[in-house]
Amino acid sequence: MTTNQEILTTLLDAQKTGTAVVLATIVKARGSVPRHAGSKMLIYDDGRFLGTIGGGEMEARVLAEAKIALQEDMPRIVPYSLVDPQEGDPGVCGGEVEIYLEPYLPPKTLFVIGCGHVGQALAELGHWVGFRVVVYDDRPELVTPDVIPDADEYLLGDIEEVLDQLTVTRNTYVTAVTRNVLIDRQILPHLARTPAPYIGVMGSRRRWEHTKKLLREDGLTDADLAKFHSPLGLELNAETPREIALSILSEIIMLQRGGDGTRMGEQ
Repeated sequence: MTTNQEILTTLLDAQKTGTAVVLATIVKARGSVPRHAGSKMLIYDDGRFLGTIGGGEMEARVLAEAKIALQEDMPRIVPYSLVDPQEGDPGVCGGEVEIYLEPYLPPKTLFVIGCGHVGQALAELGHWVGFRVVVYDDRPELVTPDVIPDADEYLLGDIEEVLDQLTVTRNTYVTAVTRNVLIDRQILPHLARTPAPYIGVMGSRRRWEHTKKLLREDGLTDADLAKFHSPLGLELNAETPREIALSILSEIIMLQRGGDGTRMGEQ
């Protein structure tokens, strides 16, 4: 049987590789139950699992609850009585258990593409807000700690090679704040194939319409284009790079937290 130590070691490996998992732990057990307090199981977002908290119908229900915990990124305690299946209980052992489901998502990452003035301000503000910050540019003189001291990772080179180095997860928020449309045309098709929940593209509405035209010529579909947010950010009438960065981070946090951008005094 898989030990708790093996499960915890695998959990740490999942964190290193950016794999989303849920740790299920029996925190309370009364009466006759298949496993007792402290028993653990690690559940992956694709339904795979390691270890067991008792098997059977109860475990099947925990697997379903784990998916919800990952979607909501919120821990939860789920209680089960193992008495009467006719009343909906998942077993007949006669006991009761409470299971703590703790989701572990990949680290919240801000991927800044373009290390000009706005990109530098985004990295600074993203670090301050608490994101793991990854920066990328094709200009080596900009992808340095001297220019961007607050980044956690500095990437340089062809975008395909960069995406091989960086695991873009559903907890990676991408901001393409590049210097022209041609660069966007090279980069965006590769980003469309990632699970990133947010891909913001800087520029005016006119620039984005032109970019979309080029991307359609390159084979992107309307479904692909719908993954991009452009112009990115909330309307703050921002002018300076830091103000623009604040606008962009505000939109990301709004989407991440399920906000709607309404002024607090108007709610």
